[in-house]
Amino acid sequence: MEISAAVVKELRERTGAGMMDCKKALRESGGDIDGAIEAMRKSGVAKAEKKAGRIAAEGVILHREYAEGKGGLLVDVNCETDFVGKDENFLRFANGAADTAQKSGSKDSDALGAQVMLDGSGSVDEARKHLVAKLGENISVRRIARLDSSGGRVSAYIHSGRIGVLVDMHGGDAELARDIAMHIAASKPVCVTEQDLPADLIAKEREIYRAQASESGKPADIIEKMVNGRVAKFVNEATLLGQPFVKDTDTTVGKLLKFRSASVAAFLRIEVGEGIEKKVGNFAEEVMAQARGT
Repeated sequence: MEISAAVVKELRERTGAGMMDCKKALRESGGDIDGAIEAMRKSGVAKAEKKAGRIAAEGVILHREYAEGKGGLLVDVNCETDFVGKDENFLRFANGAADTAQKSGSKDSDALGAQVMLDGSGSVDEARKHLVAKLGENISVRRIARLDSSGGRVSAYIHSGRIGVLVDMHGGDAELARDIAMHIAASKPVCVTEQDLPADLIAKEREIYRAQASESGKPADIIEKMVNGRVAKFVNEATLLGQPFVKDTDTTVGKLLKFRSASVAAFLRIEVGEGIEKKVGNFAEEVMAQARGT
């Protein structure tokens, strides 16, 4: 039957659901809005859409490899609370989404959402909406991060399911690659080498250090030496090769790699919740609100 745009608009306004979900529900209900709303509530679609604006800054990061180890991907799946982040239903969905991303080659979360889950339970986005209805929290596949090797091998390290690292290493061995990935997880370098640092970033830091040093009242040549020393320290702290190795702080990562005849071409590091402003609230009050059904 023909569903008018006005009816679809009304259903969208009443449920907050997407246009395609509204059209589908109206066709199945024969154009009956109340019947469509009831069906959407049962399937969790309307509920999922209403929760979509809530902050999801917890969750898990999962790793999958492809191209026989020449490529790796990280999938960041988010929820609202640490409690749900450990739920077996949430983790089953997250692993299914990661498996689907690996097989489909999806480059981002939007593309992945349209892919059919490998277990045949519908699209990733449909499975996500049903899980939202079941667990009562906003859930999202926030991002997919991929790294392809430029001639070496991509290794990964996942720390407690919350930090994911991919490293494109040439030479060395699996143990060294894991150690370097673990170091990146802990030390958060900005890039591999000084040449990778944006010139404007270094210039800005130099300007700040010069302004600070000028307050000392020391001669210009001494100030310049102070500034150069601080810039050098900044570069070492920001670059992977300049950082002290976490398992042996007497040596740098650069020296370690050189000693082991290895090099790092690139790396990726992502962390659950980074860049998301988490709501700070009273946990006891939240529990009471949920108990009251609000």
